[in-house]
Amino acid sequence: MEGVIQVLEAGGQVQVVIGKHVADVYDAVFENTGLQRPVEGSEGEEAAAGKKKGNLLATFMETVSGIFMPIIPVMAGAGMLKALLILFTTCGWITADSGTYRILYAAADGIFTYIPLFLGYTSAKKFGASPFLGMAVAAALISKDIAAAKTAGEAIDFLGIPVTLVGYTSTVMPIIFANYAMSKLEKWLKKVISDMVSFLVPMICLIVIVPATFLVIGPVTDWLGTTLASGYTALVALN
Repeated sequence: MEGVIQVLEAGGQVQVVIGKHVADVYDAVFENTGLQRPVEGSEGEEAAAGKKKGNLLATFMETVSGIFMPIIPVMAGAGMLKALLILFTTCGWITADSGTYRILYAAADGIFTYIPLFLGYTSAKKFGASPFLGMAVAAALISKDIAAAKTAGEAIDFLGIPVTLVGYTSTVMPIIFANYAMSKLEKWLKKVISDMVSFLVPMICLIVIVPATFLVIGPVTDWLGTTLASGYTALVALN
C-alpha cells in the first residue's frame, strides 16, 4: 500500500513498517475507530481512560504530570547538588569564587535556568507536537539577543506592534501555553501541506508561534504566574 515501507511477519505477528508517518497513522487509528487511547504508563487501561474523559481536573492533573514527571528526577538531583554546594561553602571546604564551585554550580543550576528547553520537549510531546519544534520555540524565548534587549531596557516591536519583554529563563508557564498553541497549529498544517514540502510546517509554526508568544502568550502567562506567586506569598504571610 502507498506509504507502507514493508511488512514483516514472524511468530504469528505482522508488523507494518510505516516510517516517519507512524505518529500520524497512530492518531488516525484512534480517530477512526472506537478504540480508547492508552493511559501513558498504565498498559492501556481503557477503564481509567474512560473515567478521565470529561473530567477537567483529572485531565489537567494528568497533563501537568505528563509534562513535569520526566524531568523531576534530574531536577531533584540538581537541587541536591545545590544543597551540597551550600554545605561545602558553609564549612569552608570550597569557596564560591573557585573554579570547582563554579563548574559544579553550573551543573546544578543549568536545568533551572534553561528549564524552558526541557519543558519545550516534554510539553510538545505531551500535546502531540514535534518535541524538537517545541524546543526550538523555547530556544527562541531564551535567546541571548532578546535577553540582552530586556536587560538594556530596549524597546522593540514586531511589525510595528510593541513587544513587552519578559525574562523567560527559569519560567514555566509561557513555553507550556506556547507549545499547546503550537501543537494545534502543527496538526492543522500537516493536514493541509503536502509531504513534498513538509519543511514548511516547522517554518510556519516558528513564524506564527514565536511572535505570538512574545506579543501575547508570554506577557499574559508571566503576569498570571506572578499573580499566583504573589497570592501564595500573601497566604503564607497570614500564618
